[in-house]
Amino acid sequence: MSGVFTKSMARNVFYGGSVFFFLLFLGLTFDTVRALPKRDMRHNITPLVAEGKKIWETRNCIGCHTLLGEGAYFAPELGNVVARYGEEGVKAFITSRPADGIPGRRSMPQFNLTERELEAITAFLKHVGTIDTAKWPPNIQG
Repeated sequence: MSGVFTKSMARNVFYGGSVFFFLLFLGLTFDTVRALPKRDMRHNITPLVAEGKKIWETRNCIGCHTLLGEGAYFAPELGNVVARYGEEGVKAFITSRPADGIPGRRSMPQFNLTERELEAITAFLKHVGTIDTAKWPPNIQG
């Protein structure tokens, strides 16, 4: 090969690289679409879990918490909160009154959820805890 890099060689590298990475993208997309039904546990989504997700979204929980690594980092990760504290522990924490006025202490707002809403948000968090996340978060505390 000569030491000259011509326009035609550059074009061939560009087109060859573009085709290679496009095919790689298609292959990874196909693999993801094939693997997701086994990993995301979508067959376990009940109307109560869907209602809990709606409560999660309307109360903007992700504005403070992370869920499976996504969201804000102000409050703890909740992807495995039911495994850590149990369903009753989660409900008790959500309904407890925050310790306001302590300098330097974060506190969760009081949402005054009904018993049905507490059941729904707990069912949603329990469902999220069953998703195969390839060992994410890396430790039990998130």
